[in-house]
Amino acid sequence: MSNVLVLVDHTGGKVRKTTAELLTIARRLGEPIAVYIGDGVQDALPALGQYGATKVIALTNPELTQFLVAPKAEALQQVAAKIEPAAILISSSAEGKEIAARLAVKLDSGLITDAVDVQEGPVTTQSVFAGNYTVQAKITHGTPIITVKPNSATPEAAETSPEVEEFDVTISDAAKTARITDSKPREATGRPELTEAAIIVSGGRGTGGDFGPVEAFADSLGAAVGASRAAVDSGWYPHAYQVGQTGKTVSPQLYVAAGISGAIQHRAGMQTSKTIVAVNKDEEAPIFELVDFGVVGDLHKVLPAATEEVTKRKS
Repeated sequence: MSNVLVLVDHTGGKVRKTTAELLTIARRLGEPIAVYIGDGVQDALPALGQYGATKVIALTNPELTQFLVAPKAEALQQVAAKIEPAAILISSSAEGKEIAARLAVKLDSGLITDAVDVQEGPVTTQSVFAGNYTVQAKITHGTPIITVKPNSATPEAAETSPEVEEFDVTISDAAKTARITDSKPREATGRPELTEAAIIVSGGRGTGGDFGPVEAFADSLGAAVGASRAAVDSGWYPHAYQVGQTGKTVSPQLYVAAGISGAIQHRAGMQTSKTIVAVNKDEEAPIFELVDFGVVGDLHKVLPAATEEVTKRKS
């Protein structure tokens, strides 16, 4: 069976849900081999084995975490040259897509970004042209390199006991030009990461700047909070939480749009969500053309009532 490389997305040994999804997808295509960059590989082993990694290649060269992106692409190139994988899967984060693009150039291979499904072939499904079309694609040249959006697959356990192989890579001076001088983790909010959340509640211009009902409803569901560009541009919510073409692209199981008109810019960032619910006072709002369920009403009344009902049913 062919090998499939999966770049592990982690924070200090804590494996993100996106990696479990990638390993699940990789098992459709062949034998998953996880590529782990940085320290803490032993802490990550149980999670990687839980979702079917047959081997873990550990890259611990200091340069890989001291510089931005380029060394990681060089390292993956060297791993791919040895393993000769049938495909390489990477999470569709900003860093993941940059690594994938650099790697595609180095391997002279085709690249597909933001896939929402990957099946045997590998054949990918994508939402393109601001979400107006859904297409299937297949790479015809070189090693298929695919970045996959979070929540594109349900993680399925397949217990293994992966062995760890230390792999020494050589990083060129040309790749060591953008040194990381300082970093600090984002302040914890207690809510899921926006791009990884299974449920997202977003607020827009209709909030009038009051995100209290949006946050309360999100917390009742264990959801992440998002915002439209109008809300962000008005200074009502930080840019890091913007969903849309110029913000983050998300694909949760449930997306609730509260007070968001549904301009194409916003739709491009969320319309691959599995189920979409909208709350808006304007029954002619474009968002209602897209949704599975729509509520015509004032979000300041609808969301508190929904929060109360959710809390009641949970107790």
